[in-house]
Amino acid sequence: MKTQQRITESNLISLLGEPLHKEVVTYFVKETGATRQDVERQVTECLRYLFLVSRYRSELAGLFLPVEQHIDEIWHYLILQTREYRALCEERLPGRVFIDHRSIGYEEYAEEPGRERTIEEALRWIPLYCAEFGPFEEEAVAHWTIVRFLRDRMDLSLTDIAALRSARAA
Repeated sequence: MKTQQRITESNLISLLGEPLHKEVVTYFVKETGATRQDVERQVTECLRYLFLVSRYRSELAGLFLPVEQHIDEIWHYLILQTREYRALCEERLPGRVFIDHRSIGYEEYAEEPGRERTIEEALRWIPLYCAEFGPFEEEAVAHWTIVRFLRDRMDLSLTDIAALRSARAA
């Protein structure tokens, strides 16, 4: 059985392109006062989000993926670089399709489909994330609302979270 090769941070930077990656990091370090290391992690998690949405369109289409506001702001910045963003979506990400954006808060979204469905949808992408990038690292937790909730409020370890399967996969 062939094992899937994981997508690394270097792979993601290559998809974005080193010049745009540097530009985004420099911009957000200056705008937010965050450290370069923190902003680089934020950009990585934003690219992981886009990668998942692109690769797993049918599984994740229309779902709310609970990333934090700073990830959304990085995505906004990328969208404003219209030529580069279109090329990223349509030429370099695996789905080869433009990824539209819709800003909506988690509480607002949870009202639309209902709490139980919202939880199922939030959990659906965790196995996909782990399959592509490996188990969640401590540095990634701050950027994914549901992962932080599962760890901090439900007392699940990152190993436990990586072992979760969606209700559809069970």
